[in-house]
Amino acid sequence: MLAAPACVTAQTWSSSEATFRLDTVAQGLEHPWSLAFLPDGDALVTERAGRLRVIRDGTLLPEPVQGLPELVVSGQGGLLDVLLHPEFRQNNTLFLSYAHRSPAGMTTRVARAELNGNRLTGVEVIFEALPRSGTSRHFAGRMAFDAQGNLYIAVGDRGEMDRAQDTGDDAGGVHRITPEGKPAPGNPFLADSQANDTLFTYGNRNIQGMTVHPETGAIWTHEHGPRGGDEINILRAGTNYGWPEITYGIDYSGLPISLDTKQPGMAQPLHYWDPSIAPSGMAFYTGTLFPQWQGDLFVGALKMQKLVRLEIVDGKVTEEEDLLTDLGERIRAVNMGPDGALWLLTDAPRGNVYRMVPAQ
Repeated sequence: MLAAPACVTAQTWSSSEATFRLDTVAQGLEHPWSLAFLPDGDALVTERAGRLRVIRDGTLLPEPVQGLPELVVSGQGGLLDVLLHPEFRQNNTLFLSYAHRSPAGMTTRVARAELNGNRLTGVEVIFEALPRSGTSRHFAGRMAFDAQGNLYIAVGDRGEMDRAQDTGDDAGGVHRITPEGKPAPGNPFLADSQANDTLFTYGNRNIQGMTVHPETGAIWTHEHGPRGGDEINILRAGTNYGWPEITYGIDYSGLPISLDTKQPGMAQPLHYWDPSIAPSGMAFYTGTLFPQWQGDLFVGALKMQKLVRLEIVDGKVTEEEDLLTDLGERIRAVNMGPDGALWLLTDAPRGNVYRMVPAQ
């Protein structure tokens, strides 16, 4: 089991159903982005600045993991998600998403590697979104495995919104591959010579949260809108999620992006926010520390600096509650821990790792 943290916040918070506190597990991380729990009780944390760190026995080890793939830290890009292979206990394999630069521009890449001690070995690039672009935003990068062992990879529109409607462009969509990097069997565009065989969905702006429903196995995502229009969606093969042809948001300038919120052939979000909360990270609660939260969906918020609890009944949001509104930190990632606690990462030059546990 994961060890107790080194220090504990004195403050407690109350929600409509629980009283809880935050245990501070680690401090001083440079824009922590993602968290993965190892079978031996350690935890891996990515720093967007390009480091993979280890938390062991409640302590952040000073030496980063060595052997990372070549990456670029620029704007919103850097080292992004870390995800363990479903058979990590047998093969020590993990996956990293990150921004990469070449003379042709920047893009989102995914590499697989083996974790041996404090070093990655056998690093292999298994996915690269094309074409590249000169922009430094909307890399997306969230990943998840489904029950069949397929890997889902979110790629943002790179701030060039029309790319999201072009199925011949890897940007602005979700891609599904095997752990070896091949297009997953049954992908929806395999017969389309203009589309990448890895493409699974399109019309996605910038997915920053991805998780698996604990009962149905469906992949749930959320993505940033512009000024308003943040969305929660359930991924379905071949679906067009509409960006930028339909949106509940407006441009940062205040001008409309589209006059439509609905069009035939384009999916409606399960839930949306207006104004934008800038969601990031999401997890279903499946632990026993808060039995009253079983099955609830938790979403972090960067702009609004809070944690949102959504009660889900029959695939629909029936209740929404804002938590940690006075914490004053941008919540980047939300993870369901093997210890039954919710784990949070906060996005800052000196970000924190927290465990949410009952106050008693």
